[in-house]
Amino acid sequence: MRISIIGTGYVGLVSGVCLASKGHDVICVDKLDSIVAKINKGEPPIYEEGLEPLLKETVTGKKLIATMDMAYAVSNSEVSIIAVGTPYVGDSIDLTYIKEAAAEIGAVLRNKKEYHVVCVKSTVVPTTTDSIVRKVLEQSSGKKAGEFGLVMNPEFLKEGEALEDFLKPDRIVIGAFDEKSFETFKKVYENCFDAPIIKVNPRTAEMIKYASNSLLATLISFSNEIAAISEEVGNIDSAEVLECVNLDKRISPRINRNLIKPGITRYIKSSRGFGGSCFPKDVKAIIAFSEDCGYTPKILKSAIEVNELQAMRMLGILKRELLELKDKNIAVLGLAFKANTDDVRESQSIKLVKELIREHARIKCHDPIAIENAKKELQNNPAVLMTDNYEEALKGADAAVIMTDWQSIVNIPLNRYAELMKNPLIVDGCRVLSKLDAESYGVRYVGIGLNKK
Repeated sequence: MRISIIGTGYVGLVSGVCLASKGHDVICVDKLDSIVAKINKGEPPIYEEGLEPLLKETVTGKKLIATMDMAYAVSNSEVSIIAVGTPYVGDSIDLTYIKEAAAEIGAVLRNKKEYHVVCVKSTVVPTTTDSIVRKVLEQSSGKKAGEFGLVMNPEFLKEGEALEDFLKPDRIVIGAFDEKSFETFKKVYENCFDAPIIKVNPRTAEMIKYASNSLLATLISFSNEIAAISEEVGNIDSAEVLECVNLDKRISPRINRNLIKPGITRYIKSSRGFGGSCFPKDVKAIIAFSEDCGYTPKILKSAIEVNELQAMRMLGILKRELLELKDKNIAVLGLAFKANTDDVRESQSIKLVKELIREHARIKCHDPIAIENAKKELQNNPAVLMTDNYEEALKGADAAVIMTDWQSIVNIPLNRYAELMKNPLIVDGCRVLSKLDAESYGVRYVGIGLNKK
């Protein structure tokens, strides 16, 4: 099929590249000439594991191009996928970019004779597609829904694993306005992907996305509540507790005596909390939407409340162990909100760094990829030294805080902590290291959910 994709962020560009790799002809649309130029050179404007070689392949093979010309893209495609941002502003998601994209698409459809399907892939609260987007499209095109197709197709992509998630989906959800919309749009996926195609209405599709992210976010906060309780009691390791919880056969079944550990067990683990462009925004958005509908979602509100305490809990551990943070040398290992991405939005590490600045600590931050984005987020604060060399970060440090489980950080030899740091102390916010192994090298180890004094 001929597909236009509006927006070239994590969702839009990954979707475009993956669909092009499956043989579709893809036109990506962005408003910035610099981004369009980079894409057309095969250079992704974002970092995502495996994205650059696949982008180069699809651009070189002339299966994907980028343009600023919306009219050209829509006119030369059968399906337009809206994948623009929906930031959380004030107490609700901002639909400005969605409305703008829909209006521009509709203006092109006004003079287009061929049937065209418009898809919303951006994460939006229920009622957005079948009310707001539909209304904008009808007003700008002069046509009624039905004369053009309308679907909502949520994405289920994890940053750092987005290509694999797109190319090997576990389900494809299409919330269709009508049968023709569904039958046309499912051609994007059928015969290309080995996954069930689930037909629902647009509102159900929108809610599926929020339910999926909210469940995972809630599991993380549940795990961190167990960690907090374990710390308060003392002599309990929440990592051991949660590992045994994960062995419940209802979570991790055994088949022919072989243990199956589903991906969901990754979320039932003590950690520094969740961040990124999805979980915080999406859970807050569905809370606000729910309250507007007259229902207060107590579990989801608690999940956010617990998560917003996590950076302060990490700060509290440092204060407990070092007594005073002023002028102490703190190495923060990992700035991205998770490994294998350069995204620092809502990063717990960035939140911790801001608190350390307020405490007048001397801060050195290490990350293999996310330094430039972190500098922007911290407004190039001169109190923070950024380095892609972990040894530079550890040199002379009073404490090292692991905030992102990059494999390169997990693999730092424990003897290097002992050799480089002034007072070797690891505060493990990801629970990726062994206390016994660290202590065997003379390194003091404190993990979240462990070592409450």
